[in-house]
Amino acid sequence: MDFDLTWVLLGLPAAFILGWAASRFDLRQLRMENRQAPKAYFKGLNFLLNEQQDQAIDAFIEAVQNDPDTSELHFALGNLFRRRGEYERAVRVHEHLLSRGDLSRADRERAQHALAQDFLKAGLLDRAEQALRQLEDTPFEAQASLALLAIFERSRDWPQAARIAQKLEDAGQGSFSARQAHYLCEQAASEVSQGNNAAAQRLLEQAIATAPQAPRPHIDLAALHLRVGEAASAFETLQGLLDVAPRSLPLAARLLREAGLACGRGAQTLTLLRTSYAHDPGLDVLDAIVALSAAEAPGGETQGGRDWYVKHLEHEPSLVAAAKWLAGEKLEHEQFHPQVQRALDRAAQPLLRYRCAACGFEATQHFWQCPGCQAWDSYPARRIEEL
Repeated sequence: MDFDLTWVLLGLPAAFILGWAASRFDLRQLRMENRQAPKAYFKGLNFLLNEQQDQAIDAFIEAVQNDPDTSELHFALGNLFRRRGEYERAVRVHEHLLSRGDLSRADRERAQHALAQDFLKAGLLDRAEQALRQLEDTPFEAQASLALLAIFERSRDWPQAARIAQKLEDAGQGSFSARQAHYLCEQAASEVSQGNNAAAQRLLEQAIATAPQAPRPHIDLAALHLRVGEAASAFETLQGLLDVAPRSLPLAARLLREAGLACGRGAQTLTLLRTSYAHDPGLDVLDAIVALSAAEAPGGETQGGRDWYVKHLEHEPSLVAAAKWLAGEKLEHEQFHPQVQRALDRAAQPLLRYRCAACGFEATQHFWQCPGCQAWDSYPARRIEEL
C-alpha cells in the first residue's frame, strides 16, 4: 500500500492550529487567574489600611483559594487572625504552612516563629515554649530567647530564666546583670518563706556581687538581717546602699531608721538621713527623720521633729506633708479638726501611690517588677506627688 503524503501535508497545519489554540486558551486562563489573585490581594490590603479587618480577612481567604501556593498570603492571613484574637485559626494557618513540603527554609523558620507567637498570645505557654525551642540556630533565635525569658518569668521559674538571661548576655544582646540579681532575690524570698534564712542570705550576697549597683539586694539583705536580730549588720548593709545607690534611700529609709534604733546608732542614723535629705528631699526620708527625731528626743517630744514638715513646705508645696503636719496641730476650732483631717488625708492618699514609668500602672506599694507590664525596675523610688 502506497503512503499518501497528502494527509501529512493536511495534518501539519491542523496540528499547528490546534496547538496554537490550546496555548492561547491556557495563557488566557493563566492571565485570568493571575489577574484575580492580585485583585483579591490588593482589595484585602485596602481593607486592612482602612482598619476593616473582617473584609480584609474575606479578601485574603479568596486570594489564598485562588493561589494556594503563595506563602505570603498565608502569613498575612495568619497575622490578621492573631491580631483579631482568633488564635485557633491563626494556628491552623501556620501549621498548614509548616506541613508543606515545598516551603523554603526561610519561610519554614518564619512560620515556626509565627506559630510560637500564636501560642504566646493564646496563653498556651507550654506549647509556646516547645515552638520557641525549635527556633535555635535560626535568625529568630534572639527573639525566641526573649520570649522564653518572659515565659519563665511569668511562671516564676527563676533558675531557667537566669539560664536564658545568661545566654542572651553571652550572645551580645545587652547586660542582664540587674535582672539576674532580681532572680536571685526572688529565690531568696522563697527561701525566707520556708525558713531557710542562711540559704536566703547566700543568694542575696550573690545578688549583690552580681549587680553591685542594684538597690534591691541590699534592701532585702538588710531586712533579712533585721528579721534574724542582726541590726548592726542591717545598718552596715544600708550604709553600703547609700554608697552605691543613694537615690534609692526613700525605699530603705524606714528600714534604716529601725536598724539604727535597734543597734543603738540613732544619732548616726539621723545624721545620715538629714544629709541625704539636704541633697535630695523626699517624703519617705522626711517621715523617717520625723519619727527618728521623736524617738531620740528627751521625753518623746515630737514638736521638734514635726517642724521638718513645715521646713519641707518652704521649698516643696506638698499636700501630703501639710496633712501630716496638721494632724498634730491644735486648731482654733478643734471640734472641726477630724472632718478637716479626713478630707485632707483622703485627698492626699492617691498622691502616696507609686506609678510605673513604662505603663502608668499605679500601686500603693513599690514593686520591683510591674504587675501591669512585667517591666523590671520601672517604678521610681518616689511617690506620685514627687514626680
